[in-house]
Amino acid sequence: MSGYLTTHVLDTARGCPAQGIRIALYRVSGNSHKKIAEAVTNADGRTDTPVLPAEKFKTGTYELIFFAGDYLRATGQVDEDILFLDQVPIRFGMSDPDAHYHVPLLLSPYGMSTYRGS
Repeated sequence: MSGYLTTHVLDTARGCPAQGIRIALYRVSGNSHKKIAEAVTNADGRTDTPVLPAEKFKTGTYELIFFAGDYLRATGQVDEDILFLDQVPIRFGMSDPDAHYHVPLLLSPYGMSTYRGS
């Protein structure tokens, strides 16, 4: 297998990469979630290495959790105790053992979007 998983986060409200967002990756099987990786975005809004590198890649269902609330507070975009977006989960499947999967997050305090990138 040579597949792998990457991600990045863009702050669409500020028009820049989102630096310092903690991301956790879980493998999902039925009702079970197993945390398999954690990373933090760099100045380019990306992780320094793939979230799931080729040597650990397995097909299946996964979930990325983006800890957006911490970032939104730190950048002064929100100051409420209860945020509209706090932890942002994205559940997705990876079925091709040789593919590069890229799951980005476009983020603002009141909206988010994702897609399968390249």
